[in-house]
Amino acid sequence: MAEIHNPPVFSPKTLYQLSVLAATNKFLRLRNCLYDLPNDVLFDIYYQLYKEKRLYLLGIDLRNPKIFSRMLTVTNRRVHLLQCFQGLIEDGVRIEIDLSCSYIACCLDNENTAAQDKLIELGLKLGRFLSDAGWYAKSEEILLACKNLCLANNSTPDQWYRTLECYRRLLHVQTTYCLFLQATETQQLALELLERLKETGQGDYNFAAIYTEFSNFFCKKNEYDKAYRWSIEALKQLKSSLSARITVDVLRHAAKSCALKREFQRGGLLIRQAVYLAKAVFGIDHPVYSNVLVDYAFYWLNFDNIINSINLYKDALAIRTEIFGDMNLHVALAHEDLAYALYVYEYSSGIFPEARVHIEKAINIMLKLLNGHHLLLASAKRINALILEEIALGSTLSTLSKQNLLFKAEYLHLFALQLAKDAFGERNIQTAKQYGNLGRVYQSMGKCKEAESMHLKAIRIKEELLGSDDYEVGLSVGHLASLYNYHMNRYRDAEKLYYRSIKIYLKWFGESYSGLEYDYHGLLNVYTKLNESDKVHEYEVIFNKWRLLRSKHLQSEEPTIDPKRLPQPIKEVIERFFSM
Repeated sequence: MAEIHNPPVFSPKTLYQLSVLAATNKFLRLRNCLYDLPNDVLFDIYYQLYKEKRLYLLGIDLRNPKIFSRMLTVTNRRVHLLQCFQGLIEDGVRIEIDLSCSYIACCLDNENTAAQDKLIELGLKLGRFLSDAGWYAKSEEILLACKNLCLANNSTPDQWYRTLECYRRLLHVQTTYCLFLQATETQQLALELLERLKETGQGDYNFAAIYTEFSNFFCKKNEYDKAYRWSIEALKQLKSSLSARITVDVLRHAAKSCALKREFQRGGLLIRQAVYLAKAVFGIDHPVYSNVLVDYAFYWLNFDNIINSINLYKDALAIRTEIFGDMNLHVALAHEDLAYALYVYEYSSGIFPEARVHIEKAINIMLKLLNGHHLLLASAKRINALILEEIALGSTLSTLSKQNLLFKAEYLHLFALQLAKDAFGERNIQTAKQYGNLGRVYQSMGKCKEAESMHLKAIRIKEELLGSDDYEVGLSVGHLASLYNYHMNRYRDAEKLYYRSIKIYLKWFGESYSGLEYDYHGLLNVYTKLNESDKVHEYEVIFNKWRLLRSKHLQSEEPTIDPKRLPQPIKEVIERFFSM
């Protein structure tokens, strides 16, 4: 019988790996010689320094823009570079500040045209990297300096294309960081330059990427019709020759616009294609994949499948935490998204153990990274207020403790409302949502007139912007019905509002929609109070039917991600989308 050998537990290191280790061990002695190595080899040495926690030495080199620009060329190691970058910051090496200051100084000192061209190229790369790394303020500083260089060298169509690319990246940063005044100016400049380029008819520039940033800009401003229109224009520009990064971004942003317009079939087609393409090209540990998972989770949240949404948000958070650690804005936003999904899931129980943990983590991170009146922080505080309000209503706390929680929730909602009005104005969906949130708090506090006023404001704004039968209108109508039903004894008014809310939900989501539960419960209470036993029996039958349909709906849902599925050719996806 042949002798059986168990495989070794550890496979031996290759000669190359041993060489990297040797160079790292003698880094100080060999440093000047190492700069002559190819970029990918030098990167491996720097990454070994990172793994050995020799961050002081790593920081000295990587804070040099020339060396850092070399590392940016090693595109297949982007995740590792992001880890090094974040690790340095958490160790106290403010590399993002050093790179920004050095780049701006170089821009001010160089008047040579050839040197400026190289600086523009570097600025575009640095700005994008800092954005990917979650350090938007410094990314904007670099891209603004880059923009000035672009405008100083902006006389030919080729240079116009370059300037437009700078506008695109700057718009992305300003939009994501909620700098809406600056983003509005950048979007207008980009639009004017785009029209000039179209008039010349020169070059083969593809506008899918810039159209997607326009869509994202209007989406963040809650102007969903404009966001949808620009996402459709981006899809029309989508070609197989475009980079996977751009293609994924176009697909996921268009999917989000479709979800917000309640076009779930079309949105589902696009977001699944984005997921499988990102997975195939970037892998499952890459920021691009985590971004797609966040948008896929958003799709399921809006499509009334909270379990799928929660699982995807958890996966996205795990990826971001692995790359960025605990003190990064990308991680904070992932905690916030997950907290809201968990709040929705835990709502009926009145107990929010997981949701509260994640929203507190999000707020704690943001408090260290953002100023106290930043719109991103206000968004997280809004979710915290929703959770605190429900804890106050559903707990066995003392009356005083409940009042304290409600007062805190009121304060947080007022804070978020003021920032929403400052950023978007009175006539905006986000402002309307904040009025609705305040209405719910005042209802919980027994301030019925104030609650009614807030709900009516929310309904009026939503109707003006979205139409009378939009889902958001139905949500606010249902909240007002609850106020009339449970706190003001206006049962006939509540009845009419419940009917309206139910009609809206049935139109958009069908008979198994989860939100119908609260309206059916409300009508049962209305008819019980009015002693209309026939109606009570009628809605008991309807409610039991809903429960069966809801159970079947949850059991019949497909897996979120098929591990064997590959992305389809983009041409087929687009043709199918426009045929729907």
